[in-house]
Amino acid sequence: MDTAAEIIETMMAMRDDRQAQHLMRFFKTRKGEYGEGDIFLGLKVPQTRLIVKEMRADMPLKEVKTLLYSEWHEVRLAGFLLLVKAMKAATPKKNTDAMENALRRDEIVAFFLSHAKQANNWDLVDLSCPKVLGEWMLHPSAEGALPDRGLLDTLASSNNLWEQRISIVSTLQLIRHQQYDDALRIATKLLDHQHDLIHKATGWMLREIGKRDIQTLVDFLEKNHSRMARTALRYAIEKMDYADRQYWLRR
Repeated sequence: MDTAAEIIETMMAMRDDRQAQHLMRFFKTRKGEYGEGDIFLGLKVPQTRLIVKEMRADMPLKEVKTLLYSEWHEVRLAGFLLLVKAMKAATPKKNTDAMENALRRDEIVAFFLSHAKQANNWDLVDLSCPKVLGEWMLHPSAEGALPDRGLLDTLASSNNLWEQRISIVSTLQLIRHQQYDDALRIATKLLDHQHDLIHKATGWMLREIGKRDIQTLVDFLEKNHSRMARTALRYAIEKMDYADRQYWLRR
């Protein structure tokens, strides 16, 4: 499959209206909910991944843009997963052109950021930004230096819920490389946020840090637990033993 039209045609042929109704409830698409108005074909994520597997990693970005602006949730997901695939293809490897790869990574991220608001539900954010934006931050840009991670702060200060979630969830890839400072900084910036989806994402990233370095998590909780939303705190301490969880919940 080489074009957005072919991908959409394939996905439309797999449509499952019963599953679509379930997904619309699960992703909160009713009036006043965070996914208001979103519509689904009824494809499960593994089905969409299989389609993306058959797509070219170097598909022109104008074709990817068509996917990202589809009315169908799963088609947008396919577009974002294709950006993940493209970023993976452009990560540094032996016997490849380092400058060409760096230019390609910069191009992918610039495109991702230009259309980030199309990642307008939590799954679209979570399945894409760590391996696009987060991965990009681990490698030198075409200019030779590591990308400026202050971009995460800019996203955290956005008025858009999904860009705010991108700011914290992107740090998952950094956490996987034992780099915690950015996640801790963005988590602190988002502590007073009002939305449950940000509380969950923040707690999730803190939990991921704790799985690798429990003392870093404990230090953060010592400073900030009184400001944390209950949801964020529960997510953060989920992997602790029962006694430790009770300690933090009762403080």
